[in-house]
Formats: sequence, structure tokens, C-alpha cells
Amino acid sequence: MEYRDYYQALGVARTASEDEIKKAYRKLAMKYHPDRNRGGKDTGEKFKEINEAYEVLSDPQKRARYDKLGSAYQSWQSSGTPGGFDWSQWAGGAPRGGTRVEYENIGEIFGNFSDFFQSIFGDIPVQQGDVFTRGGRVRTGSARPPARELPDVDVTISLDEAFRGATRIVQKGNRRLEVKIPPGAQTGTRIRLAGEGATGGGRAGDLYLAVVVAADPHWERKGDDLHTEIPVDVYTLLLGGEIRVTTIDSKSVMLTIPAETRSGQSFRLAGLGMPRLGNPSARGDLFVKTQADLPSGLSGEEKKLLRELAGLRKRRG
Repeated sequence: MEYRDYYQALGVARTASEDEIKKAYRKLAMKYHPDRNRGGKDTGEKFKEINEAYEVLSDPQKRARYDKLGSAYQSWQSSGTPGGFDWSQWAGGAPRGGTRVEYENIGEIFGNFSDFFQSIFGDIPVQQGDVFTRGGRVRTGSARPPARELPDVDVTISLDEAFRGATRIVQKGNRRLEVKIPPGAQTGTRIRLAGEGATGGGRAGDLYLAVVVAADPHWERKGDDLHTEIPVDVYTLLLGGEIRVTTIDSKSVMLTIPAETRSGQSFRLAGLGMPRLGNPSARGDLFVKTQADLPSGLSGEEKKLLRELAGLRKRRG
């Protein structure tokens, strides 16, 4: 089995802090996310690699085991000892002489973790979003295996519903489950229905619903911030003035446009974006980009005045 260098995968030092690891992961995740690299060569595998690395290095228990393994592996490499590295003492962290642990393919649930990961960390809970499961399960003795979650059910909501919160009905057999989606939900937000998952070992697991927020024709969402474009007549852009902006909650605010504002300039309206998940009283910001609204159907007199203005500009050089 090949050793995987998770620190190298994230491009951080082995002494990196939790914050440094998180920042490195976020930067790489944005760079290699499949949605940003459709058809990109090898980006899918790279995305899996950095997610696996972060799964280990962001978890103190997994990181501690990985660091001990790394030290032992480096010592073996430098010793020149004949034969391969003894992986058996690290596999699943099973205590010597203890219960034998066999591993199931957790990739079926969470994105195909490598054989290395499954062997070394199979008995430690794995977190993906708000979901926890284990990579291995006990096959012998009286211990019962942890219940497995059903595959996520996608529920699609509009951006307005993401702002205000929504309710969906999920059919499970003969039962109808009412699911409340909180304000601030984003694509990827997961909602847990405790005890509604598959049954394993005599107990039911949990069912997770994955939220998908549909694209909106008026607003572009970036995290908790909203972005929009608004037409502004050329006279207001040149001379300055005020324009009315309607926010996502249908309120109107007046935005001051300074004189000689360029088309495409953005203005930030603090606290008028999306509610923050889990804290709806706090909101992101609204960014308004000006878009020049050029006049049409000019009269002869208007064209004459524009020519005079153009002549003045030319004389000014």
C-alpha cells in the first residue's frame, strides 16, 4: 500500500495550525471544484485528494494517528530495513490482540476515499458536511455495526425560499415527512432527519436531505452576499443623484450615485444580503453594480446638444 502525504496535498507544513490548514483547503477546493472545472483534466481526482487530506488533517484524532504513522514510515525509509513497511500495526488502529476489524467501501457513501485512508482510519468517524459515519465495521463479537445513512435526497428551493425559509414534504414509504428548511440555507446544506435512515444492527440511522438552491434571474449569490446589476441613466451617472434599489425582501432603499460614476462600478449595501444559516438576524451584504442605460429615440434638439457637448470635450483635449 502506498503512503499518502496529506500535508503535501494541501501544500502546508507539518507544523501548520488548524487555521492554516483550513485556509489552504478552501483555496484549493475553490480552484479544483468540479463545478468550476467542467471537463478539466484530472480536476476530479485532485478534488478528491484534497478533500481526503482535509478530512484527516482537520480532525485532531486522525491527524495524531497520521503523524505517528508518518514518523514510523520515515524511520523505516531511512533505516534501509529489508522488506516492506509493516502496515498491519496501523490498519484501522485495531488494538493488538483485540477485535478484528474489516472494512467496507465508504467510498460508496462519501466520494471514494483511498485504500490508504480506509485502512488507516476505518474505525474513526468520518465527517462530510453534517454527516458522520464510520469507514469500518466490527464483524465479530457482540458489538453491533453502526447504522448506515441512506443516500441524500435532493430538495430544490428558490433563492427567495432560501431567504425566508421553506417547507418540503418528503415521501418515505407510506409516510409523509415535513421538513423545515431554515433561512440562509445554501446549495450543499444538509438537514438531518433523525432515525429516518436505513436500519442496521437493530437501529435506524439518519436520513440527510441535501439542499439545492436554484439560480435566480435577478440575484447572484456568493456565500451570504448578493450581487445584482441595476440600470442607471447616463445623466445620473454623469451628474450624480439617487436611485431606488429594491432588496430581496422587497424593501426599497435609496442609493446615492456620485457624479461621474462609471458604468460597472459596484456599491456595497451592508446587511442587505442573505441571512446567515443558524443566525438569521445577521445578514450578508448586497452589492449593486451600475449599468449605463443609454437613451434612445433622441430628438433633433437632443442630438444637437450632444454634438455641442462632444465638441466641448474635444476642445478640452
